[in-house]
Amino acid sequence: MRKVSRGVLAVLLAAGLSGVSGTAHAAPSRADEDVAARLKAIPGMTVEEKTSTLTGYRWFWLNYRQPVDHRNPSKGWFEQRVLLEHKSDDRPMVLYTSGYNTPETMFLSEPTGLVDGNQISVEYRYFTPSIPQPTVWSKDNIWQAATDEHDLIKALKTIYHGKWISTGASKGGMTATYHKRFYPGDVDGTVAYVAPNDVNNKDDSAYDKFFKTVGTDPKCRADLQNLQREMLKRRPEMEARMTAAAQEAGYTWKIIKSVDQAFENSVMDFEWAFWQYHLQSECPGVPPTTASTDEIYNFFDEISGALTYTDQGLEPYIPYYYQAGTQLGWPSPQFKYLHPLLRWESTYQPRTYVPSDIPMKFDPKAMSDVDHWVRTSATHMAFIYGQNDPWGAEAFRVGPGARDSKVYVSPGQNHSSHLIATLPAAQKAEVTADLLRWAGVKATPQQQARSLVGPQVTEDPVLAQHPRL
Repeated sequence: MRKVSRGVLAVLLAAGLSGVSGTAHAAPSRADEDVAARLKAIPGMTVEEKTSTLTGYRWFWLNYRQPVDHRNPSKGWFEQRVLLEHKSDDRPMVLYTSGYNTPETMFLSEPTGLVDGNQISVEYRYFTPSIPQPTVWSKDNIWQAATDEHDLIKALKTIYHGKWISTGASKGGMTATYHKRFYPGDVDGTVAYVAPNDVNNKDDSAYDKFFKTVGTDPKCRADLQNLQREMLKRRPEMEARMTAAAQEAGYTWKIIKSVDQAFENSVMDFEWAFWQYHLQSECPGVPPTTASTDEIYNFFDEISGALTYTDQGLEPYIPYYYQAGTQLGWPSPQFKYLHPLLRWESTYQPRTYVPSDIPMKFDPKAMSDVDHWVRTSATHMAFIYGQNDPWGAEAFRVGPGARDSKVYVSPGQNHSSHLIATLPAAQKAEVTADLLRWAGVKATPQQQARSLVGPQVTEDPVLAQHPRL
C-alpha cells in the first residue's frame, strides 16, 4: 500500500474538472474573505495560510486538537495535521486520507476534481507529526481514527454546509470505509480506492490464486519468479551491495536484526511490488537470470526498495505495521517456488517490523465487523480496484443489504488511486453520475463530457514511497 512493503500504494492526484493548475495565489472572492477568520474561530484549531500552487484555491495548514482517547479525553491531547484546499464554502467538501502522513504539497484527488470541490487531506493519527506524546499504542486503532475524522467533520461543517464526500486509496480507502462504518451519517458518499479487506487473516489463499493467474502473459509471471530465485542464489553478492548502500546512507538494521533477514523480506516483496506498481506492458524490462549482479540488484532496488527494511525505512510506517498486526491483518502468500532458498519466511509479518518493546495482540473481530457492515449496510459507496493489483485479491464486496453501492474493477490496472478515469466507458459514466449525485452537483453538459474523460489527476505524493503499502 505504498512504496514500502505490503502495503503502501501509489500515485499522486492533482487537477480536476476546472483545469486545476498554475502557480498563482488565487484572490479570494468577497464571499470567502473571512474563511481564515472562521477557521481560526473553531475551538482547538490553529490556522496558517500558505501560498497556493493551484489556481482557484486557497491553501491552509490546519492543526486540530484531538484527544488521544476519545472515550476518555482527560488522558491527553495531540495536534492532528489537516491540509485544506479551499475553493468556496458553497462547494462540496472532499475528505481525503492516505491513511498515513499528509503530503506537504497541493494536490486534488480524483473525486475532488470531478465535483469541483474543496478538499481536506487528513493525517492519520500516530504518523509524524500527528503523534500523541506519550505514545499510547493501543489507541492506534480504527475506531479512534474514525472518531478523529468525525470530530473534525463536525467542526468544519460549521463553515462547509454543502455535501461531503470521503475518499482515499489503499490504507486511505480502508480508513474511509472504517469511518463510514462507525459514522455513516457524516458524509454523503464514499469512493474507496484499492482498499484491502482481510476478513480472515488465517486464510490468505486468495493471494496464491492471484499470483497464479495475474495478467495474461504466463512468461511474465515465470520471469519474475525465476528472477526472485536468482536473487536468492546470489545472496552474498546482493547483500554486499545492500550493505554498501546502507553504509553510504547511514542506515542501520536493528529492528529487523540483520541484512540477511532484510534482504530476504525484500525478495519476498518483489513479485507483489511489481504487480502493485507496474503494468504488464513493463514485463519485457525484467532482466533475465543471466544478467549481471549489478543489473539484477538495480532492478531489485527499483521494484522492492533495497533499504525498505532498514530502521530508517521502517520507522515512518511503524504505526501502519502496528495496526496490521493488531486489527487490519496482513497477507501471507505461500512461496513454494522459493523453497528451499528461504531462511526467514516466518518473519514475513508485521510483528517483525515493529520494535519489540511495543506490545501487539491481534483482534480477529475488527475486520469481520467492518466486512459484515459493508455487505449488509453500506450506503452510497463505490469501491474501485485494479484488476492486476495484489491487494484486490481480498476486496470488499457488497451484499443484498447494501444500498446505492457497488464494486468496480479496472481492467489491467494496478494499485493506482485515479481509477475512475481508467474504467470502461459505461462504468466510468455510472461512477461519475453517482458521485456527482451524492455530492449534490448538477453538472453542465460540458462538465459531464469532461468527467467521462476523467479529470487530470496526480497521486498523493505520500503513497508512492514503499514497495508494499
